[in-house]
Amino acid sequence: MNSHSSKTFDFDLFVIGAGSGGVRASRVAADLGARVAIAEERYFGGTCVNVGCVPKKLFSYAAHYADDWEDCRGFGWNPGQRQFDWPSLLANKDKEIARLNGIYRNILESRKIRIFNERARLVGPNVIEVGGERVSARYILLAVGGWPWKNPFPGNELAITSNEIFHLPALPESMLVYGGGYIATEFASILHGLGVEVALVYRGDKLLRGFDEDVREFITGEIGKRLQLELNREIAQIERADGGNLRVTLNSGATINVGEVLCATGRKPMTGDLGLENTGIRTSDNGAIEVDDRFETAEPGIFAVGDVISRVTLTPVALAEGQIVARRLFGGMDVRMDYEYIPSAVFCHPNIATVGRTEAEARSTGREYDVYLAKVRQLKHTLSGRDELSLIKLIVDCETERVIGLHMVGPDAGELAQGFAVAMNCGATKADFDRTIGIHPTLAEEFVTMRNRRKEHAARA
Repeated sequence: MNSHSSKTFDFDLFVIGAGSGGVRASRVAADLGARVAIAEERYFGGTCVNVGCVPKKLFSYAAHYADDWEDCRGFGWNPGQRQFDWPSLLANKDKEIARLNGIYRNILESRKIRIFNERARLVGPNVIEVGGERVSARYILLAVGGWPWKNPFPGNELAITSNEIFHLPALPESMLVYGGGYIATEFASILHGLGVEVALVYRGDKLLRGFDEDVREFITGEIGKRLQLELNREIAQIERADGGNLRVTLNSGATINVGEVLCATGRKPMTGDLGLENTGIRTSDNGAIEVDDRFETAEPGIFAVGDVISRVTLTPVALAEGQIVARRLFGGMDVRMDYEYIPSAVFCHPNIATVGRTEAEARSTGREYDVYLAKVRQLKHTLSGRDELSLIKLIVDCETERVIGLHMVGPDAGELAQGFAVAMNCGATKADFDRTIGIHPTLAEEFVTMRNRRKEHAARA
């Protein structure tokens, strides 16, 4: 606890950033009787609501209709003329985002939390400068999130980021997506589904570094069926070409002419001009704020959660971290965050979902493990004719028989994996999976019908 707790402060908690983590911490702290203030210079709901999970998932839904359009023919439907209106999607998306912004603001206002629609900076351990005034707080929470980052190649100012993609006035006929992480992979799939001619350029040999190797290999192949993949390549420069298009030169010397370039090569913690230098807060090499297992920084009384600490950059994780901080400070509950079986999804086409360890992580522990893996064709595609497979993978600890890793590539993977995440958090074993009756015919039943162990997995790099 802060050594200054006996002093009188303007607020018990001052939160900088009204994204998922900041709003949750503010709400919980206020409900526990704290005097709370929050500063947000941009938009309520943060990245997720405005330029992240929510609009991206809405775009993903829109893109999936292209698949449905084609698939329905095998089921006897004649879909007729196909037409997509980008401005309609933008307008409807903006309406939903505005609704969510209002909900976030209402959460704060209904609890008498003071809102500063201004940039806030740290002046000292307990002092914040915001809107031309200085206020003091017993505790400070930094929940400022991250911001897209562009590689420093010539002409990078001509490329847009995932922030601007949600506000393009017109959808280009062609687009180059640069990057191989989940943002790049998702948008390449989405844009392709919306009718854009897409080239995906990535410096690695497989997409989604950090994911399970079987998943990486599989999704790289599936996406490669749909659009132009340029692997082991980097952008050397971008120039304005004739007719307003962009000429992209790769390090191989090849050139690609496109309407837009989306640079999706990562995000960095947004700690610039935050006044960290006026405190004892330490940051890591990538700019992330360093915190202990209670999310306290090196400056006592100042905490940080969410994307700015770069642990697990997922909205539900930021929510959980913010809640833990507020409950500890004002409710006396000393709960620790458990990162082991956090489910996550990638909304590319087909979807990816993962819970627990990758095979590389299982191998790194030195413990023996078994792998169960199946590549299946969904029943739907026996009639649709679509050349799309799904991947199901389980990783099992040999000693405990617990399922320690679950991975899926296939339709609605995120929806299917959520329930398995509950089971894995409860310690489910392979025997528990085996004795569970499957729902037939579904893709999900594959998880409870796999009996053949992969023999050669121990030799995989």
